[in-house]
Amino acid sequence: MGTHVIKMPDIGEGIAEVELSQWHVKVGDLVVEDQVLADVMTDKAMVDIPSPVHGKVIALGGQPGEVMAVGSVLISIEVEGAGNLKESAAPTPVAVKEPAAPKAEAVVETKPAAAAPRSAAVCQGPMVAREANERPLASPAVRKHALELGIQLRLVRGSGPAGRVLHEDLDAYLAQGQSNAQAPVAAAYAQRNDEEQIQVIGMRRKIAQRMQDATQRAAHFSYVEEIDVTAIEELRAHLNEKHGASRGKLTLLPFLVRALVVALRDFPQMNARYDDEAQVITRLGAVHVGVATQSDVGLMVPVVRHAEARSLWDSAAEISRLANAARNGKASRDELSGSSITLTSLGALGGIVSTPVLNLPEVAIVGVNKIVERPMVVKGQVVIRKMMNLSSSFDHRVVDGMDAALFIQAIRGLLEQPATLFVE
Repeated sequence: MGTHVIKMPDIGEGIAEVELSQWHVKVGDLVVEDQVLADVMTDKAMVDIPSPVHGKVIALGGQPGEVMAVGSVLISIEVEGAGNLKESAAPTPVAVKEPAAPKAEAVVETKPAAAAPRSAAVCQGPMVAREANERPLASPAVRKHALELGIQLRLVRGSGPAGRVLHEDLDAYLAQGQSNAQAPVAAAYAQRNDEEQIQVIGMRRKIAQRMQDATQRAAHFSYVEEIDVTAIEELRAHLNEKHGASRGKLTLLPFLVRALVVALRDFPQMNARYDDEAQVITRLGAVHVGVATQSDVGLMVPVVRHAEARSLWDSAAEISRLANAARNGKASRDELSGSSITLTSLGALGGIVSTPVLNLPEVAIVGVNKIVERPMVVKGQVVIRKMMNLSSSFDHRVVDGMDAALFIQAIRGLLEQPATLFVE
């Protein structure tokens, strides 16, 4: 038997050290080639480290949250065959995740193109018995989904790498009637004294750092305006009915992107980046719109590049493609960086008002709240209209309050009179 030592790979871009975010294996596990061993976090991305060999894990080189130098020992694997100690860098990851998003903070991360093989040791079936204090592997989104369904994760068998519980595992659990929803009603009122400590590492640490940095460095102020979107919603419905089957369905987002593009012609100071160390403002002619997207690992901001040159359907297709890539962990670094202004929306959960945090070094972020039908007075008559708020934030070091208000009013005018979006 021989030992194969995998060193922390050089991920490029001059990065000298990375944070070990999560192990997907433990000492004693049998691994196969291309199986994901660990996640590591750089300043810009979370990268999955795959195994270049088959073998048995005999030593781990660090603990989650530890910062490790490039070239340091990451993991040691016992391999078949005799021979001297072998050393290698882990294979270079072939794809990159979300992040981004910084979100409002384009925070970025990475995932490999090929999913890690599922361990043969993982038994089949949706239910498994774990100790009461054992915390199964699962993403925040899966944990939230399980809580909403009334499912105890420790009872669900995970089919993902290292036994990670996936959304489909929850579905399988429910299908076999094992949901806690069938437990006695009294259980819902039982006293609980359990606690859970969650280490802030990896993507969550990067998001926290970027949010704190943004709120400490920028002089945030927010401006909220109410917009009548009845006309543009009617236009959207008409276009979807006429062209949806051949060109794809339009959401409101591509119209908002178009409104940003047109409004920025008169307010170029909003489409800018501010280097507060060099005291330089860079205004861009290109409009690179960051679209804040929630993923299992946190908020990411994939970028619709050159929105000024895209049609409604082109923007819609690109927004959909980027959002899917971010959620599936396949967005590249380039797709998650370089935005000049950010658009953030919680869709139907958008609330009435929000105060989005700037995606530094940008100086403006436009937040979209939910659409609601309300009685409004139009030409002396009370009528039902579809209304929506824009809750936007700006960097007061660069943007004056009057200019911010005029910018949002320009967007309002474009959305309320949608023909003006396309008049050159």
